[in-house]
Amino acid sequence: MATLPSSEDVPGSSMSDEEYGSLRAGAALWVGASVLITDERGRVLVQHVDYRDTCLLPGGAVDKGESPSHAATREMSEELGVSLTVERGLAVDWVSADSFDAPPVMRFNGEILHVYDGGTWDAERISTIRLPEHEIESVEFAEPSRLPDLMSARDARRALSALRARIDGAGPVFLENGLPLSPTPLDRAAVLHTARPRHHFPFHAGPVPAGLRVCEARGWLLAPDGRVLLLLDPDTGTARLPGGAPEPRDGGDPVATLRREAREEAASRFGEPVLLGHLPDPDEPRTRVRYAAALTGVGPADVRPAGVGQTGVDRTDVRPPSLGRAGLGRAGLGPAIGGVPTRVLVTPEQAVELFDWGPSAEAQLAAVHRARERLGIPRAGRRPVTELNTPADWSSSV
Repeated sequence: MATLPSSEDVPGSSMSDEEYGSLRAGAALWVGASVLITDERGRVLVQHVDYRDTCLLPGGAVDKGESPSHAATREMSEELGVSLTVERGLAVDWVSADSFDAPPVMRFNGEILHVYDGGTWDAERISTIRLPEHEIESVEFAEPSRLPDLMSARDARRALSALRARIDGAGPVFLENGLPLSPTPLDRAAVLHTARPRHHFPFHAGPVPAGLRVCEARGWLLAPDGRVLLLLDPDTGTARLPGGAPEPRDGGDPVATLRREAREEAASRFGEPVLLGHLPDPDEPRTRVRYAAALTGVGPADVRPAGVGQTGVDRTDVRPPSLGRAGLGRAGLGPAIGGVPTRVLVTPEQAVELFDWGPSAEAQLAAVHRARERLGIPRAGRRPVTELNTPADWSSSV
């Protein structure tokens, strides 16, 4: 891999092959390959190494005559003791010379770093990891928001950009110093830069038993193409389903709570909901109700009723984020509209990847698909996340 020569050095008929080769060799860039692996909770595998005080994704330098994908496969064997053939690229990052604090003796002119998808590993596969005697001291699966604490700023930017690209599903992204040239809605909202609220509550299908107070009502609101409406917090990038906490004006009706919250915070409306179930709190006599419904329309993205704020979140369920945006920033990604969530359409599977719901996520996802079939809505194939900026009317589809 090499950079192009400057315009005044472009070879002409007077430049020999030897001179041109020397010119290109002097501008050569390093080439590296790394692999992004997650566990079933969406945490990222990072390596603690004995030659740096920051963590790294598995990977390393591409050897002479070796392709980046072969290098990634080789490094997985050498560093983790596993056999894995990478088949999907997530990102290609141009790392500038001035972004890397390298001593002059290293002659670092910059680097092209390829990030590949290592997939989601279950406990059985994780147990097969075998570390070498030297270099890799340990591995851990880290919440994405912890990456800036564990890795260098440039490595954290790259890893988070690659993770968002995997969730988005639009294909490999091109980065410059870890930042995407064409940011997706997930990039613009800086999704995963703060800790996902940890909601590991058991999911129970069916109605709420007597004696449990409903502290929250949220809905899987399905567009005609089978994707669901999600809201991305303008300050934290945290994803959530429309809905929130009951208010006295709802008259004790969870569906009224969901309709009000969907209207106020997402300017959205929906048809007759289907009850999915509830998630009881193991420590208190309260529960959270979940519905599915067909979206019938959305209004303008930046309009909400006067005096309405983001009051729908049950703050007793939200753990404080472990860190802010240290080392990441949102420079160049564009701010969200002040105080108003970003509305996006995602597949139900993409939605689950943005949450930390623990074992109950699978059961709730299955309930969503049963309700989707009952509502006559098709299953959405994986596709890029779409931001809803303009009004839409789907009432004729219901």
